Amino acid sequence: MDWTGLTVLVTGGTGSFGRRFAEIVLKETQIRKLIIFSRDELKQHEMRTAFGDPRLRYFIGDVRDRERLHRAVHGVDVLVHAAALKQVPSCEYNPFEAVKTNVLGASNIIDVAIDAGVAKVLALSTDKAVNPINLYGATKLVAEKLFVQGNAYAGAGGTAFACVRYGNVVGSRGSVIPAFRQQMATGKVTITDERMTRFWITLEQGVRFVLKCVGLMQGGEVFVPKIPSMRITDLAEVVAPGCEREAIGIRPGEKLHEVLVSRDESRYTLEFDDMFLIQPVHPWWRTRAYPEARPMEDGAKYSSDGNGWWLSRDELRDIIEE
Repeated sequence: MDWTGLTVLVTGGTGSFGRRFAEIVLKETQIRKLIIFSRDELKQHEMRTAFGDPRLRYFIGDVRDRERLHRAVHGVDVLVHAAALKQVPSCEYNPFEAVKTNVLGASNIIDVAIDAGVAKVLALSTDKAVNPINLYGATKLVAEKLFVQGNAYAGAGGTAFACVRYGNVVGSRGSVIPAFRQQMATGKVTITDERMTRFWITLEQGVRFVLKCVGLMQGGEVFVPKIPSMRITDLAEVVAPGCEREAIGIRPGEKLHEVLVSRDESRYTLEFDDMFLIQPVHPWWRTRAYPEARPMEDGAKYSSDGNGWWLSRDELRDIIEE
């Protein structure tokens, strides 16, 4: 996709994803303007100081505030929705706040994008939206459904909405790596369960996948990258080598393994060499053929424990050091 001359807005733009997105887009494309939309004026000031690019604009605002969003999206061609409350315990303790940001915020994004004539909106989702067992995952599942079916409100030829869904991001806020490093000084690290596995993706991989999917999307898709799995025991050994490991038990709302494509979704999922594409169930607004794809095996699933691609300890070490 040619980004030359486009105006792009990123919600939650001062977060880990937003900053890396800005770095890559400003360096590698000729966009006209990149709008950073977030609540934190300090982080915006720090970002303004660090980047100093005249193509950047900063909007203080909250996705809960439809009027502010309406002002921010004026003239925007592409909107990437990365704003969310994503800490599982925090969402459980503040459930109404999680719903206001993750669900009602998604609804606001859809409404203002349609009204402003934004061409494409791509929302970031998570593996925790698949068969959710915590409120964070449940809110992201609802958000996914809103963005997929938001195409019915836009209609054929209107704003296109789609999602990307991927796993844990290396080095993002809330990552277990800083906790392991802090515990290393004590000689003991705590893990919840030695059997635990997770999907892993780097920030740069996540950004580049989003850029690719903006170009591919027609409306209603959920794009899932093929990414490696890692074992929590391997991660603990790489981050805190030689430390004793103490299993403290799985936490409420946590899974042993994560799923990116469920068995029920497999019947309408296409598989590519590098990703899966979960098709909308009722895609009356747009259709597109993907001759290079093959149907995913009915009844199959894409899970972190059943993945055929595993990160070795050396690969984990290289990723973390980078």
